Parts: sequence; C-alpha cells; structure tokens
Amino acid sequence: MLIAVNTRFLLHDKMEGIGRFTYETLSRITRSHPEHEFLFFFDRKHHPEFIFSKNVTAVELFPPARHPFLFYCWFEYSVTKALKKYKPDVFLSTDGFLSLRTEVPSIAVIHDLAFLHYPEGIDFLGRKYYEYFFPRFAKKAKRIVAVSNFTKQDIIKQYGIDENKIDVVYNAPAKGFRPNDVLKKTETRNQFTGGTEYFFTTSAIHPRKNIDTLLKAFDKFKQETKSSLKLVVTGRKAWQTKNIEDAFNQMQFKNEVIFTGRVSDEDLYNLTASAFCMVYIPLFEGFGLPIVEAIACAVPVITSNVSSMPEVAGNAAILVNPLAVDEVANAMINISEDENLRMNLIEESMKRKSFFDWDKSVEDLWNTIVKTVNV
Repeated sequence: MLIAVNTRFLLHDKMEGIGRFTYETLSRITRSHPEHEFLFFFDRKHHPEFIFSKNVTAVELFPPARHPFLFYCWFEYSVTKALKKYKPDVFLSTDGFLSLRTEVPSIAVIHDLAFLHYPEGIDFLGRKYYEYFFPRFAKKAKRIVAVSNFTKQDIIKQYGIDENKIDVVYNAPAKGFRPNDVLKKTETRNQFTGGTEYFFTTSAIHPRKNIDTLLKAFDKFKQETKSSLKLVVTGRKAWQTKNIEDAFNQMQFKNEVIFTGRVSDEDLYNLTASAFCMVYIPLFEGFGLPIVEAIACAVPVITSNVSSMPEVAGNAAILVNPLAVDEVANAMINISEDENLRMNLIEESMKRKSFFDWDKSVEDLWNTIVKTVNV
C-alpha cells in the first residue's frame, strides 16, 4: 500500500497540537508497517528528523501554505498534482484540509470546529476559507477522524455527516510526560520560579485560550490568600493578545506571573511535571492535550466545563466555568488549601492516564486507513 500524508505541520522545534498528533502517530505507523510505503507532503524544506524510517519519502510541494490563498494553491493544485503523479492508495490529512479535485480516497483528521463557535478568534479571510471549505472537506472525505467524541458529535451536528463515517482517535501525551522526582521538581522550580511552587498553563496565547480570565483569577487568588504560589504561562504569543496584555497590566500581583514564551520539549515536560496544579481553561477545545499531559505527570488539573474538556479530564480535574473569574479563583484556592482534594485528583489521574496511549491511538488510526482502502 502507498500512503500519502499531509505533513505540513511537522515543523522542527515549532510543533503544537496538530504537529504533535502528526508526529506521534506517523512515527509509530511508519516503523510498525515497513511493508507499506509512505509519501510525506511538506510545504517547505523538511527536517531530517521527520523521515522516521526507510519506507518514508519526503515530497516538498510549493508554495508554503500559511494563508487562505496559499491553502487553496497548495491543496487544489500542488497536492492534487502530486496525488495524480504518485497514485497513492489513500491520502491522509492530519489537519483536516483536503484536495477537492482528487479521486484518491481521503481521510480528514478534524481536531475541532472552533472557527464556527468562536469566529472572532480568527481573521476574516481565514474564517471565510474555513466556513466555505470545511463542510466540503467533511463531505469529500471517505472517512473522518475526530480527536474526541465531542468533536465527532459536533461534526455530525454542524455538517450532517453520517456517524458511521467518523472514527474517534484520541490524542495522548508524549513519552516525556511522566512524574518528576523531588530533585527534578526542585531543579525546575529553581530554574523558572526561584524555587517557588506554581500553577501552570501552556498553550499558544490567543483569545480562545482565555489567558486573560486566568490572569484575573490568579490575581484574585493572590488577593484572598497568603499563598506564595506563582503562575507560569508557557507558549508563543499568537494573535489578538490585547485583552491579555490589558488584564496583565491591571494585575496587582503581576510580578508573580512568569511568561516563558515557547520552551523546549524537555523544559515543557519538566514544567508540567513539577507544577503544583495545571490550570487550563480555554473557551473551546476539540481535545485539550495539556490536560492529559498533566494527568500523565500525576499533576492535578483545573479545567473548563465546556466542549471536550470534561470528556478528556474525567474525574481527574476540577471543572469550572471558564468565563467565571470567581469560580476559577475559588478552585485555585480550594486546591491550594485542601491537600486531600489535591491528592484525590492525583489518585484519579493515575486511573485516568491509561485512557490515553499513542500506541492505542495508532492502532485506531491504522484501522481507519485500512477501512478507507478496503471499502
């Protein structure tokens, strides 16, 4: 079998959610199926680390697709032409974008439909592109992979897709996410917070991630307690960050907040595993990878009670209304003052982590590929 894959989110030292899903699944699938050949379609010069095994061939297609006009050129012309040239048995797209002009059976991995629920979080041209093309991608796909049952039901509701066409394949934490010993926790705290324990959150910083509410809640937490806990925020600054900047500037305890920017994978592992608590309260998520990363590290979680997050967190988190500053602050107060609550959440995380395993996810994704080719 010849399998073509859209790998444009495999970016060296710059991978986020979609890139990590792509990396973790393909690195395993290619190595565990040496009898099959894989074509990786990149939209720029690729890094050698992404050629996981001898059965992988990199194909660089022009132009770099990072703008709606270039999306169209890349998928409808460059990808279409490459699919016609190589004649693969199936085309797997891990970001949900497809070529509408190919007859090659295609699989779209759809991570979320956030642009429908929070259209203000994306620029005008991008929003129009998604609104026009994503229902067409969903209908064009021979099979769809959703990263949660919530996302599956959202696709069914928004686009009227037959539920039997959609398979659920969960994300999972990278193997580096595991509990830290006391020494490593101390080293990490010394490196980032001067030795102080901290609440932690990680994401690209933009409106849907709700960092402004987190800053307000942390300020209220500090005002109402004598806790020395700090807040560490990790991730690149994305777009529309004025509300976040305004919230930060109005804080009484802004000096207790540490913005690290993007960090290395190793630092991310250690920051997560050394945290007192993960506070991850986006307005909307198709999955919510930082939740399972914290669970894998035996770190308690406070997260949103909306979209996919209750499904992912199970009983291993305190669920809050992400728009209610007082509710988020009270959860932070409760977990800082009630050691039994914190230990119960850690115990639940030990039970919950078995639900999220990349080997199981790869098996599910491979089954989708086989079904797509054989049906």
